[in-house]
Amino acid sequence: MTKFSEKAEAIQEKIVAHRRHLHQNPEIGMDLPLTVAYVQDTLKALGYEPELCGGGIVATCGTGETGKTFLVRADMDALPIREESGESFGSVNGNMHACGHDLHTSMLLGCAELLKMHENQIKGTVKLMFQPAEELAIGAKSMLEAGVLKNPDVDAAMMIHVFSGLPSDKDGQFVVLSDGPASANIDVFRINVKGVGGHGARPHETVDPINVCAHIHSALQVLNAREVEASETFILTIGELKCGDTFNVIPDSGYMRGTIRSYGKEVRSFLRKRLVEISESVAKTYRAEAEVIFEFEAPSVINDLKLRNDFMKYIDEIMTDNVEDAKEAYGGKFARLTGSEDFGFLSDDVPTLMVGLLAGTVADGYHYPLHHPKVKFNEKVLWKGAAAYAYVAMTWLNEN
Repeated sequence: MTKFSEKAEAIQEKIVAHRRHLHQNPEIGMDLPLTVAYVQDTLKALGYEPELCGGGIVATCGTGETGKTFLVRADMDALPIREESGESFGSVNGNMHACGHDLHTSMLLGCAELLKMHENQIKGTVKLMFQPAEELAIGAKSMLEAGVLKNPDVDAAMMIHVFSGLPSDKDGQFVVLSDGPASANIDVFRINVKGVGGHGARPHETVDPINVCAHIHSALQVLNAREVEASETFILTIGELKCGDTFNVIPDSGYMRGTIRSYGKEVRSFLRKRLVEISESVAKTYRAEAEVIFEFEAPSVINDLKLRNDFMKYIDEIMTDNVEDAKEAYGGKFARLTGSEDFGFLSDDVPTLMVGLLAGTVADGYHYPLHHPKVKFNEKVLWKGAAAYAYVAMTWLNEN
């Protein structure tokens, strides 16, 4: 067991080199030509035969003896953020790996190398999933539609997400999120409001969409205050509101954009339904029209209880005292995420697991959170992520 960790540590510098190359060349969305080419070339050099799949890459390793397949996933896309981290290998193209996807991809490349070292010991198949467009919540779905869970059929799947800027003194620690919903459903919406424009001196001849947007915004607060059970957690945020271009003209239209983050299918369905009903009825009250468009969405990642327990047991075998139960650590504050993760689309089809890896804590001087232009990550944890991906996949297959 110890030797497995030693092998992972031995390729740390390779993993760091992968990470820095990816960090310097960030790409966004579904269009990742440089990233895809780099991952493909690296996999081929390791002896894999990678295939394109829904904008991402799939490769397999193992003997296939048991017929079982375990999938491990990394996302590859960056964010349209101008980097201010000050890293010597920082991006200069206006995009930034501010969510750690460069670490995820490099850890999975490290995992691929470790798997090749032990391929004849893998009783089954490990499938490597390199995914685009997680930030747009469309990459996982694209790969699912392209058959990522087929040929061979996947029996279980796991992902790791790094975190920086957390109030902890345990850098490099794995934090296993709660069983059940481990991340929030996300529904991104736009409310288009159509009124009647006119001069500010004659408001009676208009239907003011600014007034309507304000009343819709206020009315939506009743969902939390009165319409959803107090024990249920959800967040409705309006992050963008646009009406008008000048001070003395009432515009003829406006719009609001926002998100609903929730847990569970029933409350999610209820909130989507009420968002439409409230928006349309409030607009009608003020003689306007409202149209609600759901722009994109992703369901919660559902952590399978057995997979969760297996992960904690397996990590303990190769890294003593390096895994925590999020339900018990930090007062349970990080037991499940209010953020979203499109890996949840896989949860609808196979048992899944999402695990956190602390890659830069406040105690070690990493003060900025994910998606911040100044966020930095501790590269010393990279070998641990690679080892966890490989060892968990191999051991699960051997035991199942």
